Amino acid sequence: MVGMMIEEAIDPGLPICDPHHHLWDGPGERGRYLLDEYLEDAGGGHKIAKTVFVECGAMYRKDGPAEMRPVGETEFAQGVAAQSASGQWGTTAVAAGVIGFADLTLGAGVAPIIEAHLAAGKNRFRGIRQSCTWDGDRAILTMGKGKGMMLDTKFREGFACLQRYGLSFDAWQYYTQLIELADLAKAFSDTPIIVNHTGGLLGIGRYAGKRQEVFQEWKRGVTELASCPNVMMKLGGLGMPRCGFGWHEQINPPSSTELAVAMGPYYRFCIEVFGTERCMFESNFPVDKVSYSYTVLWNALKRICEGCSPKERSALFHDTAVKAYRLERSNHA
Repeated sequence: MVGMMIEEAIDPGLPICDPHHHLWDGPGERGRYLLDEYLEDAGGGHKIAKTVFVECGAMYRKDGPAEMRPVGETEFAQGVAAQSASGQWGTTAVAAGVIGFADLTLGAGVAPIIEAHLAAGKNRFRGIRQSCTWDGDRAILTMGKGKGMMLDTKFREGFACLQRYGLSFDAWQYYTQLIELADLAKAFSDTPIIVNHTGGLLGIGRYAGKRQEVFQEWKRGVTELASCPNVMMKLGGLGMPRCGFGWHEQINPPSSTELAVAMGPYYRFCIEVFGTERCMFESNFPVDKVSYSYTVLWNALKRICEGCSPKERSALFHDTAVKAYRLERSNHA
């Protein structure tokens, strides 16, 4: 990662619910990122009250039917949550909510997997994330099952199970697929959909050097999504290299002021069309750690909404996430 930019936390008393981070441990370039590593990153002065763990393909079961193995990740996250709740690791309630993976293209056959997640996550399991990311450019990582996945009949049959179990869907796709996601949202208007990473901006491959063109198309997709009352937006994820900002390649890491200037137009537009009651800031750590530190990121987010009222700031940093993931409201929040 880039060298570390050191900043003091801005407005350290503002309670934050970080609704999107990962934990993992394994071979390869991802390495180890568990409770202690997350808390070290989060310990720079901001008041992180609680967090939501989001699936990332970690700690799957070794044995059993392939479609049931992702339940191991929920078992792992539940263990971390219990570890955090012991009180021996500070006041942050890590993994107060858990989002797992189940293959919705199994159709109605996904129901037993969802039930297993609910049992493993006890009272913390909140929803499913299944990547639908697809792009025709091979330079862009595709993690979905092909073009038009969210329109697929089998996928929608599985998606219909979410409402039955009172679960939400974390949507992860690219900005070019936002109209497709809006179609899904309209077809399942009673199922909460939480869009990850500001809708999936791209700035590499065929999108490199086309930031303004991408911005305009992205705005059209975001506006369409905002017309769906069941959709909420996570503001974050722009530190991923595929977004094209290049912070991970800088010799000197970006300051919170620099980040606020670059991120501001995207986040402020989302706030304008969704409202603060349907927007929440996220860290996307450790993925975004390649571009900036945790403390600097939250400073940038606080700079972006300097003009917001105290109620609006509370929504963006804490209340919307707590409501979306049906968490207990933090003390003193």
